[in-house]
Amino acid sequence: MPDKESRLVAKGAMSIAQTSTREEEDRLKAQLAKVGIQAVGVDWGGEFASSIAKIVERAVVAAKREGVISPTHAEEGAVAGATHEALMQIMPRAMGLNVGGKIAVARFGEHISAAIFVSIGLLHLDDVAIGLSHRALNI
Repeated sequence: MPDKESRLVAKGAMSIAQTSTREEEDRLKAQLAKVGIQAVGVDWGGEFASSIAKIVERAVVAAKREGVISPTHAEEGAVAGATHEALMQIMPRAMGLNVGGKIAVARFGEHISAAIFVSIGLLHLDDVAIGLSHRALNI
């Protein structure tokens, strides 16, 4: 069974990814900080396949900027890997289509999670997808 910390950080990341406004995100980040979870969210949109590298880069940059991770190879790699894995989970539904939503990165101690919550557009037939991934740092 997964430990409590990995589930907590995953829930925190998913909650941040589902926020609709910057104010809502800031309130949730403050609540998460009270229990020791650091988090950041990044809005994005565009054609899925051509956006993958940019999304991973934005997640790493935002996590460093907000102090969720330190600028080390291991921590940047953990965020990049978790973000990429979460994106691969939604890829079968999003490939070739326009997507828009939010990626969130959350950290609790050695645990890092990346969560993606997106709308996938095709004409007026929007779909919704989520992706979630976890990495553990050796700290």
